[in-house]
Amino acid sequence: MVNDLKSALAELEAHRPGSLLGLRETQWLDAKKAPYRVADDPKAVEELTKDVAAFANGGGGVIVVGIATRLEHDEEVLDHVVGVDPAAVNADQIRKLIRQRVSPAPRGVRIGWSEAEGDEQVLFIEIPAQTDHALFAVPAAVGKPGAPRPDTVAVPMRDGDSTYWLPRAEIVQLLSAGVRASGVPTAQALADLVRQAVSEAGPDSGPRVGQGLPDREREMRAAYEELAGAGLGKPGGEAWAQGAAALQDVRHEVDGEPGWVLCLVPDLPAVVVAEPVWQAIVEAGRRAPTGQDPLAAVGFPRPPAGTATPWVIPADARRVDLDGGLWGPGHVTCSGRGVWRWQPDPRFSLNQGRSAEIGTGGQTPALRLRALVNLPWAEASTLEINKSRRTQLEQQLPHSAVAGAVTILSRRRGAELPAALWERGPFGNSGRSAGYTCTIAGPDGTPAVTASVMLALPTTMESTVVACADVLIENPEAWAVALRPGCDTQLGLDEVQAVLLAAWETAAELLPDVVGDPASLKWAAPPTTELRITSEQPAENGVLPVLDTLVDLGPLGPNDNGPRAKLAVTITAAPAMDRAERQHLLREALVHMAHAFGYVDAETDVL
Repeated sequence: MVNDLKSALAELEAHRPGSLLGLRETQWLDAKKAPYRVADDPKAVEELTKDVAAFANGGGGVIVVGIATRLEHDEEVLDHVVGVDPAAVNADQIRKLIRQRVSPAPRGVRIGWSEAEGDEQVLFIEIPAQTDHALFAVPAAVGKPGAPRPDTVAVPMRDGDSTYWLPRAEIVQLLSAGVRASGVPTAQALADLVRQAVSEAGPDSGPRVGQGLPDREREMRAAYEELAGAGLGKPGGEAWAQGAAALQDVRHEVDGEPGWVLCLVPDLPAVVVAEPVWQAIVEAGRRAPTGQDPLAAVGFPRPPAGTATPWVIPADARRVDLDGGLWGPGHVTCSGRGVWRWQPDPRFSLNQGRSAEIGTGGQTPALRLRALVNLPWAEASTLEINKSRRTQLEQQLPHSAVAGAVTILSRRRGAELPAALWERGPFGNSGRSAGYTCTIAGPDGTPAVTASVMLALPTTMESTVVACADVLIENPEAWAVALRPGCDTQLGLDEVQAVLLAAWETAAELLPDVVGDPASLKWAAPPTTELRITSEQPAENGVLPVLDTLVDLGPLGPNDNGPRAKLAVTITAAPAMDRAERQHLLREALVHMAHAFGYVDAETDVL
């Protein structure tokens, strides 16, 4: 049962925003049907900061956005979920406005997302109870564009389900009480406070370096002084903590030039990042799953190797290495068109995604060589496969890398059995999927070797675009008959590499083109490629044959763990790359796989 702030937050974090329906707006709960239009409406900015400061002054609370209310006995009751489009909310801008306009900046403000039934998203802004007994103020509302006046102050207060402005007389009383407690004559103290306020409202006023993070202030000042020569001006707002990092907006020393963000991450030298580049970093992580902070996803700037002193990322930078985020090591790069994009740094694992077995139902080939690429595009729900791009794919498949690799398998054995005829199926084709198969059969029509490709757009069960290319040795005996009598159908390790390389290239570069221009899409998570070598045709006793009977694994060396029916590895890397880089990564991935499965003597120079 939801009856207080703690239980309401628990329901939101458990993605049950519907549990709040029927509650009345209270001292700790406020509901908004639509998001604050902070990008283009100055009144919305004032409303946001007023609401946040009021909760900070009133013991904490939560603002839920995306729930409509109804009026019942002069009280607002949370009525139904309408949802909010995450693309319409700039959480980083909201955080920045709160830091800049609420003074002092409230601690621990958190922005999150809660998914309701029906996939509607509800935004929530949590303002924890503040422990420093400060009075939180905002600039007086004017409702006009431009910077707030520095010589005005207003104090919003929460009273039940409404917010009101603290009257001027009460502000004076609070000031008077404060100076009386200090033992200073009230009249003189107030006069001094007025003079101080007027002085601080001048052009030289503003927060100091590190203000807002007392435990990090000395460290931030030292970094600022070392980096001042880069063109750092005065702080543009109070410092704030983002995870373990300490951050602060800093103006440029030259008016009109882009500002900076001072960034201190534990165990790394401090860095100051030009504002446009910083925004590109934040934007790269903005497509992370709802509720995930962008910087928590992509991480923070990683200095070049050997850097031990504070460093600078200028506005004309074209690449920034990042680390420390949930997405793992990566980098953002700026294209010639000025478009920034995050890409992962290559790495290997044995982790498999939910789609690892896609398209394998009912199939029992003697050998499967598979490359499956997971493409977690943020805009995937808007994609479709139209007729013209499908037709183009059908024309390209006979000339694709995977078709060439299958043809070469037979050609190396003295037969010309081209993978030229591709037919739709068996995975189904629609505006959300594409699947094609090419079969090389024996003289009696028995399938001998099959190549198949598929691309599936997201479904209710899978949020990632999946592209896959398989080469199946369906029946080694039928293939041998189709080749020439006595032909050996065991594959060499070099042939396996060639097929996996071609399948990977097809799945990573040819198939994604069926939805348009993949280079224009942003990631919502790191893309991965899963490579598999599997024996899948059980013997009469139900046991799967070991791979050694189908593939010559001798170059990998001995295996202390015994023969296996399956080998697999996952590569985290950008899907698009040149062939030489792909070949290099494939060799490294296969060695990683071999070591993990017991072939501890395997080396790249034997592959």
